[in-house]
Amino acid sequence: MSEASADAAATLTVALVKAGRTKIRYPAQRVHDDGTRITVLAPWAAPGARDFGFVRFEPGDVLTEHYWRDRWYAVKEVRTGGGELKGWYCDITRPAVLRGTELLVEDLDLDLWVSADGSAVLRLDEDEFAESGLAGLDPQAAEAAVRALDELERLARTDGLAALTGERSWAGPEVTAGGGSSSGRTRSG
Repeated sequence: MSEASADAAATLTVALVKAGRTKIRYPAQRVHDDGTRITVLAPWAAPGARDFGFVRFEPGDVLTEHYWRDRWYAVKEVRTGGGELKGWYCDITRPAVLRGTELLVEDLDLDLWVSADGSAVLRLDEDEFAESGLAGLDPQAAEAAVRALDELERLARTDGLAALTGERSWAGPEVTAGGGSSSGRTRSG
């Protein structure tokens, strides 16, 4: 039996780890867990705004984050607080691990950005990945990471990432900046 049936709306703590250190921890509301994929809703967790040049993350943004226990990536749909789709930010990670109420995700440096209209598909941080030394320390993980980035880029350029997550729209609880929720807001994609 999947955890989705009994405890889908539980609050989890997402712990993003990089190079053995916790990069960020934040509360998220679990909205789906079929035993393979876990989907959570979370507000933008970093303090203040962050402008990457191709997208600006800011307080009020809401992310629908998809993590897999058997895939080497996470896909995060990014929307404004008003529900406007900004795009998808994808982290290349080891498969996610759920330990109690903590979702542990190990970031492997590679990322992919896909704009809302699909016109921009950007491979990010390949230099950081090369400098991380993962290829020498764990060649199998490094190969899996590169394959995952290639797979996500191919999907983004063909079927789109909404097809990957199986969610063309989301009608669920609103997630507030404090991590709380209220029901009734509809978000369509």
